[in-house]
Amino acid sequence: MPDLLIELLSEEIPARMQEFAANQLKKNMLSFLADQGVSEIAATAYSTPRRLTLFMSGLPEKAPDINEERKGPRIDAPQQAVDGFLRSVDLNLDQLEVKRDGNVDKYFASIEKPGKICTQIVAEALEKTIRSFPWPKSMRWGASSLKWVRPLKGILCIFIRNDEHQLIELQIDGIHSDVRTAGHRFMAPDYFKVKDFEDYKRKLRDAYVILDHKERAEIILNDANNLAFAHGLDLIHDGALLEEVSGLVEWPVVLLGEVDTAFSDLPAEVLQASMKEHQKFFSLKNSKTGKIERFITVANIEAADNGETILKGNQKVLYARLSDAKFFWENDIRLIQKDGLDAWLGRLVNVTFHNKLGSQADKVTRVSALTKILAKRLLCDIEDAVKSANICKSDLASEMVYEFPELQGVMGRYYALSAGYSQDVAKVCEDHYAPKGPNDPVPTASISVAVSLADKLDTLLGFWIIDEKPTSSKDPFALRRAALGVIRIILENDLELDLVELLNAHLEHLSKFGNHPDAVSDVMNFIRDRFKIYLRDKNIRYDVVDACLAVGKVGNLKLVKKRISALTNLLSSDEAEDFFQGFKRANNILAKAEQKDGVEYSFGAEIKYMEVDPEKELFNALKEQHSVVEQAVFEEAFQKAILAVTDLRQPIDHFFECVQVNSENDIVRRNRLNLLGQIRATCNLVADLSKIEGQSG
Repeated sequence: MPDLLIELLSEEIPARMQEFAANQLKKNMLSFLADQGVSEIAATAYSTPRRLTLFMSGLPEKAPDINEERKGPRIDAPQQAVDGFLRSVDLNLDQLEVKRDGNVDKYFASIEKPGKICTQIVAEALEKTIRSFPWPKSMRWGASSLKWVRPLKGILCIFIRNDEHQLIELQIDGIHSDVRTAGHRFMAPDYFKVKDFEDYKRKLRDAYVILDHKERAEIILNDANNLAFAHGLDLIHDGALLEEVSGLVEWPVVLLGEVDTAFSDLPAEVLQASMKEHQKFFSLKNSKTGKIERFITVANIEAADNGETILKGNQKVLYARLSDAKFFWENDIRLIQKDGLDAWLGRLVNVTFHNKLGSQADKVTRVSALTKILAKRLLCDIEDAVKSANICKSDLASEMVYEFPELQGVMGRYYALSAGYSQDVAKVCEDHYAPKGPNDPVPTASISVAVSLADKLDTLLGFWIIDEKPTSSKDPFALRRAALGVIRIILENDLELDLVELLNAHLEHLSKFGNHPDAVSDVMNFIRDRFKIYLRDKNIRYDVVDACLAVGKVGNLKLVKKRISALTNLLSSDEAEDFFQGFKRANNILAKAEQKDGVEYSFGAEIKYMEVDPEKELFNALKEQHSVVEQAVFEEAFQKAILAVTDLRQPIDHFFECVQVNSENDIVRRNRLNLLGQIRATCNLVADLSKIEGQSG
């Protein structure tokens, strides 16, 4: 079957948009083709700084024929209506069918539409795709009406049958499709003809263009690692920077430069941040000293002097950038040595956290108050914890963090050490921001844990108080990340904390900013939703999570997780199926009876109304096991509680084998329903088992 090759050649596309654009080209073309009945096509998209490429295989020569049935008027409708329908479908009356539609007979027309030639469909689909392309930002140029991210230079569009290739003709604002493309802007700018995809890739490489983004990234990483190893240094890996740099070059040439010794006293993080932010350089570190001594830059050209001129220019610009960083560093250190951190703490009054939640100084006050409560719960040094909370945001007033916001916390640690604080307290300045991503490590030192949780809980509750919640598409204040951070810190440190209690205790510190009566419950629902996602990503069944969240203290995530583990173990055991049969039967009978009678059978059965031994046996078993389960839950021994619940299986089965719940004696019936209510109440001490799916009932 034929293949299709498309390339959109343009001026340089911003690196951050390339992957998005390649995926959109693929998605939109597949969607437009599917609308014409052309589907089940294999498609692969590629991107470079100057081109978006799409290769599709398995296309048909033409779209399948379409048989469309169109409903017409009733057979007794006025002749004018019938004639109008005949004109719209271009048929005669004897070509229509009469079919029953509801309670009336109507005319139906069967219309056969031949499928379009595939090349025609592709031309239409590509024009629609280009004209409606969803660039985050776009521009017009010259007299063109087309909006594109950068000026579009060429459209390559070839339909390939075996060894033949056909140009698919289209024209957009004076740009005509072609079977030619150009190579590297500087090293091979001439145009060349292309026959098929393999020919296209080969000729691009000969013209100094590597089409595959991943291949360019691998070349950069391998060459950078080899250069680092050759000089006895370690490459500081940065996935985001690698992704960006591989989107800046079509022919990556890795060059090694030196960092001037004048900057050897700067913290490694400052050097790395400055080189990454302004120059897109990778940092090479001496593993023995921890200092960054060299850098890797990636050129887009093979220069005659092996990149010497490029490196000189880069090092000249880098010297100026690092001179600025050194100036900020020395100014900050000079101020600390004179006044300690007090000068910066005073300036936090003028640093806004949020216009509805006050300044960073206000936030520090709130975080300190909540840290004190948390420190007591965590049994850590309260004085050190509060001291850490008081200085944790101090570096936000520094010149360095003003220039490099991504260094907040890191610089706080350096400055706190310079001001004479202990290693443990200084480390909190950095650790309390963690985790910044889903795979970042969480803080583990107790005072860092206390301040980090206080900071995140204050943020969550504060934004709910002022009704600035995230939407399905936007989360400008990273509240989802904060909630996930709270969850991970608690679970990965095995902490027993009641979040509801902590949030309620913190309400008074936010009351002056607003009054939201449901703020705590809403924040807990938000955390619970993130908790479900966190557990789902660990392949834990959602119904098990729902069952365990429905009972007990839902603010204690550690206990919920322990319940989940115990219930998961039960569901994987041989006894699960038989036990759930009995429980579901009891629960189903209860649910129907409660709906019919309009009451809840939760009052407990009385043995004096029992007529047969099996119901008395179940009554006694429930009485005994309920206290066992209750004690086990109190001791947080959920595995023991689950086992005690499953011990009820035999008396429950015996009850249903011998007893008819819906007795003709209404007193006996209600008593038996209350006995079933006791089964539910005992099981619900561990989890709401009615939420478990996939078990026989």
